[in-house]
Amino acid sequence: MDAVNPLGEYLRARRALVRPEDAGLPTTGRRRVAGLRREEVAALAGVSADYYVRLEQGRERNPSAQVVDALAGALRLDREALEHLHRLAYPGPAPSRSPRPERVGPTLLRMMEDWHRTPAVVLGRRLTVLAHNSLGRALFAGHTYSGDLVRLVFLDPDAREFYPDWERVAANTVGGLRSAAGTGQDDPELVRTVGELSLKSPDFRRLWARHDIRQKTHETKRFRHPLVGDLTLDYESLTVNSAPGQQLVVYRAGAGSPSEEALALLGSLTATAGASAPDTAPAGHQ
Repeated sequence: MDAVNPLGEYLRARRALVRPEDAGLPTTGRRRVAGLRREEVAALAGVSADYYVRLEQGRERNPSAQVVDALAGALRLDREALEHLHRLAYPGPAPSRSPRPERVGPTLLRMMEDWHRTPAVVLGRRLTVLAHNSLGRALFAGHTYSGDLVRLVFLDPDAREFYPDWERVAANTVGGLRSAAGTGQDDPELVRTVGELSLKSPDFRRLWARHDIRQKTHETKRFRHPLVGDLTLDYESLTVNSAPGQQLVVYRAGAGSPSEEALALLGSLTATAGASAPDTAPAGHQ
């Protein structure tokens, strides 16, 4: 995690991703840095180069909201990235270093139990699977890290087979982890997770360094399931207001599509196996 100077780390990472031509700057001559120079960001944002350098180095920690918005414009940040930049610039009180265990409420579990044709999972703030209904369990079953979507993507040996669009899924997963985690400086488990994945997966390390923010909302995702073959499912991610930080993710196949038939087959196989109720994830994944 970027614990010492998260605002400066973010500004440097995003500056490196903006091409001069995208910012309307000339590209003649040899450039020694990827993306924009510090003085170019400062000029685009309407602040002095010295002030911007102090922001990146952590010697200035109180930028105004107007300056933050101007920097976001210079770095071509979208709405989610702008909101994240504001959170970094104006962090709230530090959370407890011993966060409460993430538990899914019994009412939500009972609701999920009734969705026999719809895969559903509840994700925690580190994208671990806290609960699922029977079809949600079947959708992700059979992997080394079925209960941890980040480790499934980056550490599971069959991840690229399971996700035909692995590159897109990987980028969205890292962006979703950053979005779900917020600044995440005082979550020891998140720090350990990022450290482990950075050591074990060069792809994770590369994507984490980009500081992309991609809130999990809705998308069409393809799976290659070991039991029923190819699935194309739409999902919608809903926040759980009774448990801040949790997301309910519900998947659906198009009416009359081959994926709907495959999902029905998966449901029948699951029923035959006797898995008919949602289970909480194993203790090691919470």
